[in-house]
Amino acid sequence: MNTTRRTVLAGTGATLAALALPTPLLSAAHAAGSAAGADDTTLLRTRWHTLLTGGPGLDTAEPRIAAAIARIDRAATTALKGLDPSRTDGLWPDLTSTAISNHVTTSFKRLATAATAWAVPGTTRYGDPALADLLGRGVDWMLEHRYGPGHTRFDNDWDWEIGCALALNDAAVLLHDALGADRLTRINDAVRHYTPDPNLWRADRQIATGANRVWICTVVAVNAVLRGDGTDLARVRDALSDVDGGGANSVLAFQDSGSGTGEGFYSDGSFLQHYKHPYNGGYGKELLGNLSRLLNLLDGTSWELTDPDVANVRHWVTDGFEPLVARGDVQHGVCGREIARSSKQGHVAAQTVIEAVLRLLPGLTGADADRFAALVKQWITEDTYRDFLDVTDLASLVAAQRLLASSTKPRGPLVTHRQFPRMDKAMHHRPGFTLGISAYSTRIYNYESIQNENLHGWHLSDGMVLLYDDDLGHYSEDYWPTVDPLRLAGTTVVAQRPADAAGQRTTNAADWAGGAALPGTTLGAYGQDLRAFGSDLRALKSWFCLDDVIVHVGSGITAGAGPVETIVENRGLRDPAAELTVDGVRAPSDAGWSAGYENVRGVHLAGTGGYVFPDPTALRALREQRTATWRDINIKYGTDSPVTRPYLTLWQDHGTAPADAGYCWLQLPGASAERTAQVALAPPVSTVAASTAVHAVRRAADGLLAANFWTAGQAGELTSDGPASVLVRPRDGQVEVAVSDPTQLRDRVVLDLELRGYKVRRAGRGVAVARGRSGTRITVDTAGLHGATVSLTLSRS
Repeated sequence: MNTTRRTVLAGTGATLAALALPTPLLSAAHAAGSAAGADDTTLLRTRWHTLLTGGPGLDTAEPRIAAAIARIDRAATTALKGLDPSRTDGLWPDLTSTAISNHVTTSFKRLATAATAWAVPGTTRYGDPALADLLGRGVDWMLEHRYGPGHTRFDNDWDWEIGCALALNDAAVLLHDALGADRLTRINDAVRHYTPDPNLWRADRQIATGANRVWICTVVAVNAVLRGDGTDLARVRDALSDVDGGGANSVLAFQDSGSGTGEGFYSDGSFLQHYKHPYNGGYGKELLGNLSRLLNLLDGTSWELTDPDVANVRHWVTDGFEPLVARGDVQHGVCGREIARSSKQGHVAAQTVIEAVLRLLPGLTGADADRFAALVKQWITEDTYRDFLDVTDLASLVAAQRLLASSTKPRGPLVTHRQFPRMDKAMHHRPGFTLGISAYSTRIYNYESIQNENLHGWHLSDGMVLLYDDDLGHYSEDYWPTVDPLRLAGTTVVAQRPADAAGQRTTNAADWAGGAALPGTTLGAYGQDLRAFGSDLRALKSWFCLDDVIVHVGSGITAGAGPVETIVENRGLRDPAAELTVDGVRAPSDAGWSAGYENVRGVHLAGTGGYVFPDPTALRALREQRTATWRDINIKYGTDSPVTRPYLTLWQDHGTAPADAGYCWLQLPGASAERTAQVALAPPVSTVAASTAVHAVRRAADGLLAANFWTAGQAGELTSDGPASVLVRPRDGQVEVAVSDPTQLRDRVVLDLELRGYKVRRAGRGVAVARGRSGTRITVDTAGLHGATVSLTLSRS
């Protein structure tokens, strides 16, 4: 049987195909199946044209489609402003640099934007011969003065091999019939000059990996379509699996399968790019988006992907994106330097993911088809901050409209606790909120700042906690340039300003980062042994995520200098006067107000939730209006226009040179002031241990014990022989246990539980249970698990 993408992805369902693809594209896909033997690249050009324009037959009178066409018109007007092919220094007066390569890419992007308006029926510029002539002359200017054989590249290689080529290819497809054979030949020669081979990249012949590899393949594929070159299309197909290279650089294989280079998706959902940077919401979303385009382009042809690993794409979505999306926003701890781009805020990353999954739907049937359709419908409908239908491209708009009009029910709110050991991140989803934790270790970098971007990302992985609640735009609306980067929620820091971009691409000196989770619940323990960059600060930090209560525990906070602070909260305020109460007393709401409190038990911030301190704690608070520019954090793309936003910050001051300081508080996202006061009087969770050996807490309602062992130690009835993260929950006469090795270095973890008369009812692979001196001894083989949780259930004999 001939294996195709359709059989690998479980077949093509007629119902979902009709829902997911605009009719012209769907028709092209069916036609391609019968034309594959003819290697009809003209058909594939039509298919790519449809991806860019929505294809012929659009109902231009339908309100959403009409609005999308109007957006294309407005974008073209903006792109064309100042265009003058008679200039000698650049097509646009603001894009004249011969040292900044982004000026070249942006020039081609503007030409492609205007070309889209020329190619889309219903725009005021549709089929305008004068515009076609102007854009043709613009292309000529770029080929003569900036891009192609005879021009020396400068600045960033990405622009030459990927950015420029993608935009120029799209412009050539859109304007194809108006460009003429000679100009098309020069376009193709220029693109091939920089990007001749899907397997090679850059002048030093470095092999492209991860998202870069898919971008390169996209460039070569579309250019091959323009040239009618079936041989290059076959090379693209093989390059995605790295057939010629023996599979070592396959983008389809999980990177922990033994055939990867380290850059790409892992089986736990993590995505790494630039060696050790978590990047699902940056390069990962681009990889998924571009691969979904390639799959659509080649589907049903003789160049279709037949690699069985293409089935992994489904798991990328369910494990690498679904748990990281919070009501339209992608966890910012996995978006890399893109958080410092104003154009990438406002749920833009999630839009790319949704568009990609819409393109994947035709390749799915049965349960997969139903699940993915329900997932996309949930994503679109739950994001009330940014309406997907108001911002997406025409092809995706048509597909989304059909899906929304179908009988498919949305998935419903995500309720889960997920950890990503391969990139030191965790996500805690409850019906009313999502909480993300960002750490790093010897295995993962702290943050990325290249090309003069993300200049103030110093503490993004120092235990940063991101709370996603009903304020869906919290991390949009100029959050990252205006927030105090020295006081990110959850972090423990030396409160001194480093130089811009100082310490980026640094790994933590400690291995301990990670945790354990009870399967099928929203119960998880997470922790980080923080060894700060640029100082001798050390802090042991834990987060015990117990359904609607998150317990923050810290110990061993030590530094030779300071001041050292742990940030309880740093919230951008929708209402600048949002009510803050401290132990039931309302605090002033004036901008610039600050105060120090002693012996605090409970704090409530209206619209956000509560914070309870089981032991009375000294706390500082500050309201401020913070003004900054995007250029402060991004010289490459940022503007100098000042923006001002209101913030409320709460923190603990550990002093100038703390020795073995600590903290503990309960975070109650979304809780009312009344609920916060009740919890402050009777905390539902108590601290069992908060030493440099172990952090542990117990929940009163069910006796759940959650512990992070930094070294060998004991917490209540539980003893560990070394570093481990453990949860123990008595339930219905049984005991559920979850354990991991967050250091990812141990071959086994040995636990002793003071429980007698229990036997194994269910256990994961590599678990042994025996009678011990104090009760029950559990031995877990953790070798090669890379921090993954192993679970078991004990029951009485």
